[in-house]
Amino acid sequence: MWRKSLTFLNNWGTVLAIIFLVIFFALAIPQFFTGSNIVNIMRSISIVTIIAIGLTVSLTVNGFDLSIGSTATLANSLVVSFFVWFTLPTGVSIALALILALGVALFNAFLIVKLKIPDLFATLATMFIVEGVAMTYTGGGSISVGMPRLDGTPTTGKIPAIFTMISQTPYIIILMLVVVALVYFFLKHTKHGRYLYMVGGNPEAARLSGISVNKYKTLAYVISALLAALGGIVLASQIGSAQINAGAGYLMPAVAAAFIGSSFAGQGKPNAIGTLVGATLVGVLENGLVMMSVPYYSLNIIKGAVLALALASTYYTRRKY
Repeated sequence: MWRKSLTFLNNWGTVLAIIFLVIFFALAIPQFFTGSNIVNIMRSISIVTIIAIGLTVSLTVNGFDLSIGSTATLANSLVVSFFVWFTLPTGVSIALALILALGVALFNAFLIVKLKIPDLFATLATMFIVEGVAMTYTGGGSISVGMPRLDGTPTTGKIPAIFTMISQTPYIIILMLVVVALVYFFLKHTKHGRYLYMVGGNPEAARLSGISVNKYKTLAYVISALLAALGGIVLASQIGSAQINAGAGYLMPAVAAAFIGSSFAGQGKPNAIGTLVGATLVGVLENGLVMMSVPYYSLNIIKGAVLALALASTYYTRRKY
C-alpha cells in the first residue's frame, strides 16, 4: 500500500501540486481564478516552455544543454539587428536567426561527439562562448529602434507590426502548443524519436542495433538550439528590442520544467507533455506569489523549495527497498 502510494505520487505529484496551488491561490486571491489570469499564466509560460522543450530533447539522449539561455540571447540579438540595422524582411530575419543558431548546435556536437567532452561541461563552455559572441555583436549594449550601429551609422529600421504579433495573445500560446504537439508526436510516434530514447538509455546497445549514436546526439542538440533560438525570437517580439543576456533568465525555469515533467503520468523519461505540465507548475506558483505581493527577492526561495519537493517525488520511488 505504501509503495503504491509513492508510485502514484511519483506519477502524478506535479499535477496534484498544480491543483493544490490553484485551490490555495483561488481561496487566498479571488482574482486568481479568472479567465484573464489563466490566459496570463499561459502566456507567461510560453517562452519558457518553448525553450524547455528543446532542453527536453537534449535530455532524451542523456545530454544536458546548458547553452539554451545563451542561444536564446543570440537569436534575440540577431533578429532585432536584422530589423533595425539591416532593414531585412520579417521572414528573412527570422530564418537567418534560426539558421545562424544552428552554429551553436554544431559546435556543441563537435565538442561532445568528436572531442568526447561530457555534455554538461561542453555546453557549459558553449554557454559562455555564445554569451560572449552575443555581447560582442551588440557591443555590450542593447539594440532598439532608432539606435545607431556600433560605428555610429544612423539606422532607419523598424520592428514590423506583424513580428510583434507573435508574442501577443493568442498567437504566442498557439505557438507554444504547436511546438509541444510537434515534439510530442516526434518523440512518441516516429522511429527517430524512439532512437533518441534508445541512445539515451543505452548508447552501446543502440550502436549494436545499427543506430548512429553520433548522428542522433547531433540531432538532439540541433533541435535544442532551434527551439532555444525560437524562444529568443519570441522574446524579441515581446520586448521589442535586444537586451544583454535576455535569455539567461530562462535557463533555470526551463531546467525545472523539463526535470519536473519527466515523471508525468509515469513516463519516467523526458517528454513534451510533462515539460508543459512542469512549466505550468512554475508559472502558477510565480503568478500566485506575485499576486500575493511576496517580495521578488523571496520568490526563488519558494520556487526552489517546490522544485526540490517535486524532484523528491520523482526520484524517491527509484530507491530500492
